[in-house]
Amino acid sequence: MAKSTIEGAVWDIYAQQTNQSLASALGGKKDKIEVGISIGIQKSIDELVTIVDGYVKEGYKRIKVKIKPGWDVDVMRTLRQKFPDVAIMADANSAYRLEDAELLKQLDEFNLTMVEQPLASDDIIDHATLQKQMKTPICLDESIHSLEDARKAVELGATKIINIKIGRVGGLTEAKKIHDYCESQGIPVWCGGMLESGIGRAHNVALTTLSNFILPGDTASSSRYWEKDIIEPEVVAEDGYIQVPQTVGIGYKVNVDTVESYTVDKKIYR
Repeated sequence: MAKSTIEGAVWDIYAQQTNQSLASALGGKKDKIEVGISIGIQKSIDELVTIVDGYVKEGYKRIKVKIKPGWDVDVMRTLRQKFPDVAIMADANSAYRLEDAELLKQLDEFNLTMVEQPLASDDIIDHATLQKQMKTPICLDESIHSLEDARKAVELGATKIINIKIGRVGGLTEAKKIHDYCESQGIPVWCGGMLESGIGRAHNVALTTLSNFILPGDTASSSRYWEKDIIEPEVVAEDGYIQVPQTVGIGYKVNVDTVESYTVDKKIYR
């Protein structure tokens, strides 16, 4: 993540020096991006349905719901019954083992967009075995730290979709390489979130303008995570979209006073 932070700053400087937006510098073409929402495990299915209903009415283009053993098939069945036309995906965060294949195969009934990271991050072979048994596309997230990880996963048939997280893969350059490779292989990608502040969120927005980001990502409004973000204006999602800044660089101004107010330690290297 530290590498990603420094590299992102270099990309921002490059975009400013070449008088273009970060999105344009990366090769992006979109003027707005679709936004999905991620929902954690709730106390009851009824409570989850109420939460999902609220986000659907707000216009989010995809609903991601966390699952775990005991909170999976019945949850997805209820959501699909309540929201037959909504794009729904399940995120397991490595909660299952290959021995759970028969259980996971029941998810095929619900026409999910994907099931994200059902097995452990290093179980690429087992993911490939599971994908052969499931109709629902498997998306890898925690397994993908580099272009090489993506290549191996795709060649082994372990994934049909990849979640690219800039911080996890070490920066925008590697993220773009993974995007380009996946596009060449017909593997769609989307951009996940890692609780970024406004600067990281701006990088996510810019990256998502690339052509193979065809699934809504997790880049929601700043206000969903921060009482006050460190950029101006803050990132805002409306009706399921975020407008892509057209000004040079990341397209947002860093509020130095806010950064200072959050700072607990500072070191200067010369």
